[in-house]
Amino acid sequence: MAIVTTPKKACAVNPLKMSQPIGGAFAFMGLRGAMPLLHGSQGCTSFGLTLFVRHFKEAVPLQTTAMSEVATVLGGYDNVEQAILNIYNRAKPEIIGICSTGVTETNGDDVDGYIKLIREQHPQLAKFPLVFVSTPDFKDAFQDGWGKTVACMVEVLVEAPAVGAERDPARVNVLPGCHLTPGDLDELRTILEDFGLKPSFLPDLAGSLDGHIPDEFTPTTIGGIGVDEVAGMGRSSWTIAIGAQMRRAAEAMQAKSGVPFRLFERLCGLIPNDEFIAFLSDISGRPVPAKYRRQRGQLSDAMLDAHFHVGGRKLAIGAEPDLLFDLSSMLHEMGAQVTAAVTTTQSPVLERIGTKEVLIGDLEDLEELARTRNCDLLITHSHGRQAAARLKIPFYRAGFPMFDRIGAGHQLSVGYRGTRDVIFNIANLVIADREENHQPTPDCWRTSRRPLKPGRRSFIDATEGSIA
Repeated sequence: MAIVTTPKKACAVNPLKMSQPIGGAFAFMGLRGAMPLLHGSQGCTSFGLTLFVRHFKEAVPLQTTAMSEVATVLGGYDNVEQAILNIYNRAKPEIIGICSTGVTETNGDDVDGYIKLIREQHPQLAKFPLVFVSTPDFKDAFQDGWGKTVACMVEVLVEAPAVGAERDPARVNVLPGCHLTPGDLDELRTILEDFGLKPSFLPDLAGSLDGHIPDEFTPTTIGGIGVDEVAGMGRSSWTIAIGAQMRRAAEAMQAKSGVPFRLFERLCGLIPNDEFIAFLSDISGRPVPAKYRRQRGQLSDAMLDAHFHVGGRKLAIGAEPDLLFDLSSMLHEMGAQVTAAVTTTQSPVLERIGTKEVLIGDLEDLEELARTRNCDLLITHSHGRQAAARLKIPFYRAGFPMFDRIGAGHQLSVGYRGTRDVIFNIANLVIADREENHQPTPDCWRTSRRPLKPGRRSFIDATEGSIA
């Protein structure tokens, strides 16, 4: 069992975590026709927008209430009202999602009260979906903002089914964590549909941030799950939650609609996917398709091939709790040693990570631990690339943001295929590093420098025609 510790530093020198309101806005981007709105200063929104655009290489909708110094002191009602009206009239969204920031939370703005007054004064907004989530950035982290936002969506948008209403046995709700990419969601959708199930993803980033080019420009999100489909999720037969961060949302769904849920804390690895596939077979009443039996065999072979290169390696990993638990557990099962683990916020899964200590800290802490514990591989998001260069060890990019490579939205890590790809990518990094920096030469073949007996020649010297 890992010990979870917190450093006593006065500040984060090289931040690992992304803020809570950014995580909340990210969740709203999985709704069709949505406009995320950060209630705070323009700088807060600009920072988040820059991260999203560089990560996905796409146009990303994100607006701000543009709080000034005066508005922050006197209250932000006018700014919230004007922002909602401008977005409603100009962008024509299907829903507006509002996330608070540290500035407005410190002042204590009652945004729920603001929304009630705005609906009363503007009848056209009386039934328009407006969802507010409290996400101060001076506490918690990216995955906390995501989890809170999805839970709030469920509480506000999902309609409780009528008493005695029949449920669709083929319909399944999926609540994915923020550590899953649009590519992961596409893979999960394919798996579920192969079992004859009809999945509804909340949020559905695969529909909005998968990199497709729309026929016409729209100022809101260009895909995702619609508000009407979210409202009908209460008539599903099951809810599948992926990642410990989604427990709150799954419990909210069960409390409001009575839909039972099954939580899968990770879907990267052989055993977790065995359990996932077995569960789908059980609830669908169908046998496991032959292609997944074949994919399982491919993953087993990949683990066999790669463990020669990954086994025994000392790893340093910095990520959000669910991603850290997912990747570290899979690599631990491959024989790797997680000797340095740094994360961003508290989570019940941290104590079960296969290492002695998990530190809630920053990239400076991760680099120092990796240096003192002689790690062979660094895993974190793109802000860790300089640390890897200084440590002179291979660097595997995982998490958000990933701005110095393309295809971040299509990186796959779930299912048998996703796990296989992650194993190959990490093993190939290790092999490439060994070939580039530790290439064996004739000088290192002979481990001893003791002189040979007179008149005898070594193999190397003999081939060169010289006497040893």
